[in-house]
Amino acid sequence: MTTNIVNAEYNALLDELKQRVIITRHRAAINVNKDLICLYHHIGCQILKSQENQGWGTKVIDQLSKDLRSEFPDMKGFSPQNLKYMRRFAQNYSVDEIGQQAVDQLPWGHIVTLMYAITNNQERLFYVQQTIENGWSRNILSMQIETNLFKRQGEAITNFKDKLSEPQSDLSQATLKNPYLFDFLSLGKDAHEREVEKGLVAHIEKFLLELGEGFAFLGRQYHLQVEDQDFYIDLLFYHIKLRAFVVIDLLCGKFKPEYAGKMNFYLSAVDDLLRQPGDNPSIGLILCRSKSGILAEYALRDMTKPIGLSEYRFSESLPENLKTALPTIEELEIEFAKNINAEKDG
Repeated sequence: MTTNIVNAEYNALLDELKQRVIITRHRAAINVNKDLICLYHHIGCQILKSQENQGWGTKVIDQLSKDLRSEFPDMKGFSPQNLKYMRRFAQNYSVDEIGQQAVDQLPWGHIVTLMYAITNNQERLFYVQQTIENGWSRNILSMQIETNLFKRQGEAITNFKDKLSEPQSDLSQATLKNPYLFDFLSLGKDAHEREVEKGLVAHIEKFLLELGEGFAFLGRQYHLQVEDQDFYIDLLFYHIKLRAFVVIDLLCGKFKPEYAGKMNFYLSAVDDLLRQPGDNPSIGLILCRSKSGILAEYALRDMTKPIGLSEYRFSESLPENLKTALPTIEELEIEFAKNINAEKDG
């Protein structure tokens, strides 16, 4: 027999939540997202508190969903599943943490994705900051989580600490990854350097996304003339935040020490021929299919120019739990957008 939970305590909870919804919906449109996130957190906290104090089970969520949707038919965020997301939100974040970690600057769909995909607080904060800084959509955020950006960012082998002054050295180190994932290329393991190079240029938007924020593409097989000889850089970029040219050399085999000397030469030429007043020293990135840590460190140690070394891969297996996570996230994103539009129209 189902217990009737509609009593004085429940009505008091429902009335309090109604008032909170009404107050939140009338705030300035510029704060709609922040207010809505805080509202969702408050509802989640109240559900947790009421379940603990009153001994209510999951039936209270169904009842609240029914009554809140009846009271506010123009708001689409009060489904039972979304209320469960709110409860989980309250379990994962305190009121203070929401503002301190800038979680309230993210759309609701992003927050739900992070809650279910990431359990480590430091890792979750990393993705929050990256999403805000780079303006990632939810699909981009999911892709970055699936490809484990947190563990790849800043992991290239470099000599930046010795060759660049701070904070340029730290920023440059944080800009590079290891490994780089080129899953968007339909190439086999035996693909030649020129095939990889052409593929990256043909998919320049995806390539730039993998490189990260701030890279501006300048050219493929970029021509440099030194005395009476011609040289060609595989890929040349300019990084807006670093204010520096970035030379990328693509290699299909294992790293060899002589590759560092070749990059050192390219960087010297770029600094003399292309670098302008106000630009920082040019940076080199050697991308190979495999590398040896100690060998690479020895090769880079006595180079005069800042050089990084990373691997690149054509495929990366995804954790099974991420492939099937959040089956209703599309519905949440649509509901969130409708809420924003309703607030603006009101």
